[in-house]
Amino acid sequence: MRSYLNSVYSILLTFGLDPLKFLRALKGLPVYSVNFLRFIQQRKNCNSIFGSLKIFPCLDDRYSESGGASGHYFHQDLLVARKIYENKPKLHVDVGSRIDGFVAHVAAFREIVVMDIRKMNTTIPNISFIQCNIMADLPESLIGSYDSLSCLHALEHFGLGRYGDPVKYDGHVIGFNNLHKMLRPAGKMYLSIPIGPQRVEYDAHRVFSIRYILDLVSLKFTLNSFSYVDDAGDLFQDVPLLEKDIGVNFGCMYGCGIFEMSKL
Repeated sequence: MRSYLNSVYSILLTFGLDPLKFLRALKGLPVYSVNFLRFIQQRKNCNSIFGSLKIFPCLDDRYSESGGASGHYFHQDLLVARKIYENKPKLHVDVGSRIDGFVAHVAAFREIVVMDIRKMNTTIPNISFIQCNIMADLPESLIGSYDSLSCLHALEHFGLGRYGDPVKYDGHVIGFNNLHKMLRPAGKMYLSIPIGPQRVEYDAHRVFSIRYILDLVSLKFTLNSFSYVDDAGDLFQDVPLLEKDIGVNFGCMYGCGIFEMSKL
């Protein structure tokens, strides 16, 4: 039942309808009204330096926390940016990660090359951009060119067409192999992907079992560390990969696995 409700909720969000936000807004309406009338009364009794008053209701903010300090992107962005800072690679490249999250973190302290199938028209200090389809044949100039590479919450989308990429059922495998080719021997790769019972949720993403990813990684990399974010949004850093946990994907239905590895 819960899975069904989550699916319905996701569909409504796709069409710009958020039932939870609507309910929070209804809850906030009485408080907003009382506060607004109080503010109007105070305005009459003050020599206001603001000549104009416009309405801009923010009805659900008073029920939110001060900020989100959990979840896949929050934890992966900070964790991997910190590892790159500590490892100090000669040249780091990122493929498909969020510009306004992880890439911005890294660009604050070093230069970073960003690759994406989509265009980026904004010029940002410390960020060089290459528009590239990682599922296509790589130019010779990219093969064996980097000693550090990241691909965070992106590989699961390869080949599903969501971002304008061509539909390829095994796009994640093609992309993974090309990421490997871009690295120099012993180069580091930081990979994060959704983890849980293996499935495709078309056309959003794939979810990978940990066993499948470990088998994929073992052919081309040595795994240096594994961390994960669970379904509640909490980070578990540098955990051992025990068979009992691998088999149940560390209890995740839709978690985030964060893999640090070195090219063989």
